[in-house]
Amino acid sequence: MSVSVVIPVHNGERYLAEAIESVLAQRHPATEIIVVDDGSTDGSAAVARGFGGTVRCLSKENGGPASAMNLGAANAAGTHVGFLSADDLWTPDKLSQQLAALQRGGGPDLVFGHVEHFLSPELDEAEAAALHCPPEPVPATSAGTLLAKIDTFRAVGPFDERYRVGEFMDWHARAMDAGLRVEVLPAVVSRRRVHGANHSLRSRAPQTGYAAVLKANLDRRRRAAQAREGS
Repeated sequence: MSVSVVIPVHNGERYLAEAIESVLAQRHPATEIIVVDDGSTDGSAAVARGFGGTVRCLSKENGGPASAMNLGAANAAGTHVGFLSADDLWTPDKLSQQLAALQRGGGPDLVFGHVEHFLSPELDEAEAAALHCPPEPVPATSAGTLLAKIDTFRAVGPFDERYRVGEFMDWHARAMDAGLRVEVLPAVVSRRRVHGANHSLRSRAPQTGYAAVLKANLDRRRRAAQAREGS
């Protein structure tokens, strides 16, 4: 089983190397790591290209995480695909545990896991105190905890590039509407870095963005129900 890992990055040179290293440290090695530089103006692309080997870098104009992840997934050569934010980390057994779950007879189509939050080490005491960092691992159906067959991902369809936040919420809702089976492993598979520049904090009016995704999905389900009633 081969795994393509897609890492979208926009001006994330500070943390990108650690993210890549956490994938390279997997006990089940990834076949390729595709870093998608989403119009960065810093040295993100240079950091990615400096790894060589299984790490390759694609560059594009800035379009948001959805467009970056779509480009990476479109270029993925592996039988399975996972996604990692440029400022987060994977635990070493993420791929091995999730691949085992996907291999089980009658097993899930999508495998997630728990996420552990941590305060970024460079924060001073005042900065850390101003940020919310959940103390315990929590179950997470997020892009960073997902592993799926690439064919399954493509059957659901690409991330909706209209959304700068909530793009995975929309994708997950479409996957559920398609009847895909989900398993959330009890193990921590991802570590989410909490810092002052998290994408959800940088994005403009994230609550409004999530509300728009929720409304669009409710509208889609309503139209589907009306179509079934009319058939």
